[in-house]
Amino acid sequence: MTTAGAVHAEGDRGDRSGVRTALAGLTTRGRSFLAAGVAAAVCAYVLGQSDLLRVGLLLAVLPLVCAAVLYRTRYRVAGSRRLSPGRVPAGSESRVHLRMENISRLPTGLLMLQDRVPYVLGPRPRFVLDRVEAGGRREVSYRVRSDLRGRYPLGPLQLRLSDPFGMCELTRSFSTYDTLTVIPRVEPLPPVRLGGEAKGYGDGRQRSLALAGEDDVIPRGYRYGDDLRRVHWRSTARFGELMVRREEQPQRARCTVLLDTRAVAYEGAGPDSAFEWAVSGAASVLVHMLERGFSVRLLTDTGTSVPGEGSDGFAGVSQESADAAGLMMDALAVVDHSDEDGLSRAYDVLRGGNEGLLVAFLGDLDEEQAAVLARMRQRSGGALAFLLDSDTWLREPADAPGPSDGGEERLRMLREAGWTALGVPRGSSLNELWRQADRERSGLAAAAGGEGP
Repeated sequence: MTTAGAVHAEGDRGDRSGVRTALAGLTTRGRSFLAAGVAAAVCAYVLGQSDLLRVGLLLAVLPLVCAAVLYRTRYRVAGSRRLSPGRVPAGSESRVHLRMENISRLPTGLLMLQDRVPYVLGPRPRFVLDRVEAGGRREVSYRVRSDLRGRYPLGPLQLRLSDPFGMCELTRSFSTYDTLTVIPRVEPLPPVRLGGEAKGYGDGRQRSLALAGEDDVIPRGYRYGDDLRRVHWRSTARFGELMVRREEQPQRARCTVLLDTRAVAYEGAGPDSAFEWAVSGAASVLVHMLERGFSVRLLTDTGTSVPGEGSDGFAGVSQESADAAGLMMDALAVVDHSDEDGLSRAYDVLRGGNEGLLVAFLGDLDEEQAAVLARMRQRSGGALAFLLDSDTWLREPADAPGPSDGGEERLRMLREAGWTALGVPRGSSLNELWRQADRERSGLAAAAGGEGP
């Protein structure tokens, strides 16, 4: 919920620019009366008809008098805006509350309230306020909705003053505006166990750090009072003296969500495009992992990491999950295609190791980028990839949903490198794919456990 600060809109001073502004505010009715009055006066002069001259003067003077009275009016009106809520998922509605308060000693005349909104949020709202007494207030509201994520400015608020005859209208603009943030849709995911290493693919068989602690196993010399259960026998035999393990550091589960934003990796646009599905999927995984107590971060192909705080770039345990989720959702609300050709920058961020669980949402891949992803797998404890093949997403719904030959080849390369890789057909549900990934990893782990020595 956000609130705009109150501002004041007063009548202009009595200078020449103000007079021009008042005359420019004449409506079509006022201009018509003025033109008819001038024409009647000219005809009365030519024909010598005094009665017609009086009619012409009345027609011409009426809009001028209305403009002068409206111009001299000293309204002091305060306005504010409140969004409820200020951050909404794509496809959901937010209600905008407008509040007008007459802080002058005189009642207002007819007022028309108008708020500026982007076209994607819907039509421009307009409200007519008949009369606001001195010290009175009026509250109105309207709804906005967008199927496209982004940050949209609302405002500034405009107030139109009109005379009772509709001859003249003057516009007063407030200076403040608010921002509505439309974040990607978030799909609830089941609590499956995706951490750990499913053996059987490639050489990357290190123990997962996604669900394991980060114990510092560097031994030190034995000190009087140390627990003998912490004796590190391998180091004792190596150094020839009694060595013990250091105190374990608190367990800290990690998850990195990699979002491929390369423009060359996606085709199509709009709410139902492959890129928007990938953004929504990344948002769903981030929220799901935060709810499970993971330290998470969002990583893109440009090497940008969110939240990016601390030495490791993850949302630390001291940071509130809601704050971390809001920061990453705001980043996803405005993420767009990048000009990168590959994933090397993201790989450079992951080169430090100890990255925990890696979940990647990928577009089209060539052999070079598949090789980069294969090296990424060695930097994580567990790796899960969702591959969106553009050829599949550009097909008609009635066509076969299977991936193309190139997509199948990339899936095979990722699986051989140790990834749990799934193709994402058009219209797929992330919830079902999440369960399928769990089943595949569970089957691979069972097969690896049943292998003989």
